[in-house]
Amino acid sequence: MWAGGVRVIVLDNENRILMVRQHHQERHVWTVPGGGIEPGETSMDAAVREVKADRGLDVAIGRLLWHVEQLLEGKGPRFVNIFLATVIGGSPALGSDPERSDDEQVIEEVRFMSKAELAETDGLYPSYLKDELWDILEKEVGTHNPFKVRK
Repeated sequence: MWAGGVRVIVLDNENRILMVRQHHQERHVWTVPGGGIEPGETSMDAAVREVKADRGLDVAIGRLLWHVEQLLEGKGPRFVNIFLATVIGGSPALGSDPERSDDEQVIEEVRFMSKAELAETDGLYPSYLKDELWDILEKEVGTHNPFKVRK
C-alpha cells in the first residue's frame, strides 16, 4: 500500500520560499512545509492543512511541481506531491507538530529564504530546491514533467 505525503513551496511577493528548520536524528534540516495525507483527505487538502496548522498561513494551492515516488526498502512504496502555493492570509509562525508532545517538537525556525540563501544552506531537503526548482519556476506552465522516481 502506498503511503502519501505533501510538501508545499510557498512563495512570498519577493520570490522567497517559506522554509522550516527542523531537528531530526541529531541534525538540522531545512525543508518546505509538509506532512502526511490523512484518511479521507486529498493531497491538496493536506497541503493547505499542513501550512495552516504548522506554519500559521492560509494558502491557495497552485500547480503540482513534482510527484515523487520512492520505493524504500523495508518501508514500502511512498509518494510525495510537491505543490506551489501563494499566501492568502495569516503570517508565518513557528507552529508545532500536533502529533508530538511539547517536549518532542522538532520545528526550530520558520522564515522566507531567497534563492541565494538556499544555495548556501546546508542540510537542505530536498536538495533540488537549490537549482531544479528555480528552473521550473522560470518555465512556462506545463513544460516540465512533474513525475520523479527517487531512490
